[in-house]
Amino acid sequence: MTVDGLAFIGTSRFGYELSAAGLLQGLDRNRISAGIVAPVHRSDHDVDRANEDVASAARDSGGRLLALARVDPWDGDLARDHLVRAVRELGARGLFLHPAEEHFRINDPRVRLLAETAGELRIPVVVATGYQGFSEPVQMTQFARWCPDVPVVLTNGGQYNISGLAQTDAGLALQLDNVHVHTSGVYRDDWIELVVSRFGAGRILFASAAPVMNLQYELARVELAHVPQEAKELMLDGNVRRLFGLGEGA
Repeated sequence: MTVDGLAFIGTSRFGYELSAAGLLQGLDRNRISAGIVAPVHRSDHDVDRANEDVASAARDSGGRLLALARVDPWDGDLARDHLVRAVRELGARGLFLHPAEEHFRINDPRVRLLAETAGELRIPVVVATGYQGFSEPVQMTQFARWCPDVPVVLTNGGQYNISGLAQTDAGLALQLDNVHVHTSGVYRDDWIELVVSRFGAGRILFASAAPVMNLQYELARVELAHVPQEAKELMLDGNVRRLFGLGEGA
C-alpha cells in the first residue's frame, strides 16, 4: 500500500489549485490508498475557514484523507487558538507551516508557541522547507529543538533552495532525531539513497506535494530509488502511518 505524505486542497492565491475530488482521482490513478492534506493559502487569508474546508473534505473521504491544520504565526495567540480548534474540534492530525507563503522565519521566536503547542497536542509538524531566508535547513534545526518530542517533517527533502550548501545543511538537520524529510522536489537523484544509508529508511517519507509537484513523477522517484524493498515500503507507507496515526485499513 502507498500513502501520500502531503498534498494541498483548495485554490491558492499563488496560482495553484486542487479539489478533494481531483486529488482522490489522482490517488486512484496511481494506486495510492490515502493521503495527508493541507490547506492552501487562500486569497481571503481565512485560515480558520480553510482548516474547516479541508477537515470537511477529510471527513467526506471515507478515511482516505487526513487533514493538517494550517496557521499563520503572525496571528499571535490566535494562531494557537486556530491550531487547538483544528485538532480538538475538526480532527486535524498535524500542523502545516509554510514560512515562504506566510512570510515568516521558521526560527522566529513567535513561532515557538506553535512548536510547543504541537508538543502539547502530540501532533507532528510539517514545514515547507528550503526557502531562502524563511526555512532553510539550519533554521529548521532551531525549530526542531523547540519541540524535541514532536516529529518534524521537512518538505522538498529539506533543500528546495539548491544553491550553496543546502544539501549539506539538510543532512545537519537530520542529525536531530525528531527530523524527517519528504521525498518530493529533491534535485539530486541519489538524495533518497543518501538519506536511507546515513539516517535510515525510517526518516524519509513519500509525498507528492500535488498540485505544486507532479504526483506520478514524485511517486516514480521513490519506486525507482536504489534502496532495498523494505526501505521503499517504509517510505511509501509505514512511516506516514506511524507519524500521523493512520490506521492500516485506509
